[in-house]
Amino acid sequence: MTQHLQVVEHPLVRHKLSIMREAGTSTAVFRQLLREISQLLAYEVTRDLPMTTRRIETPICPMDAPVLAGRKLALISILRAGNGLLDGMLDLIPSARVGFVGLYRDEATLTPVEYYFKVPGDLDGRVVIAVDPMLATGNSSVAAIDRLKEAGATDIRFLCLLAAPEGVARMKDAHPDVRIVTAALDERLDEKGYIVPGLGDAGDRMFGTK
Repeated sequence: MTQHLQVVEHPLVRHKLSIMREAGTSTAVFRQLLREISQLLAYEVTRDLPMTTRRIETPICPMDAPVLAGRKLALISILRAGNGLLDGMLDLIPSARVGFVGLYRDEATLTPVEYYFKVPGDLDGRVVIAVDPMLATGNSSVAAIDRLKEAGATDIRFLCLLAAPEGVARMKDAHPDVRIVTAALDERLDEKGYIVPGLGDAGDRMFGTK
């Protein structure tokens, strides 16, 4: 792990990801595995959340118990594929605030086009976790982080399923303060901007579209 990039190499993460990569994996199985793996990744991206203590009564005695400190964190889904990671993370962190950044990639220029933006207020006082399964060229991710910073976010992490070296470099150059947590760092991008070996288009495989 570097300060900027953390690859989660837990055996369950690696195993589930291998099944997701297979071309023959069904939409239903792909979607379920994405939900499961997102919980494992969420465990890592939230490992250093600030803590405090609160006085509670157990059935045996009083104690100063550890609890999360500060405002509830914000989960930001980069549409549409980010919703697959979001669902699993909400299972683990049901009290989180949720926002959405709608971006699609222009297939000719590979540049992001924004069509929707709705996020919680007071982002400057929250840990913000942006989620998108694929960090490919990095253009959409950088654009989403740009918008979150414009909205006041100062403590941002980025969670993805797969990353390409090109996308990691692009994010590091544009947002060196944003830590990336991913299940795998793949080899490269192909001429169409897809991650190799990758798993195809995550949104299409999750929703059964082409």
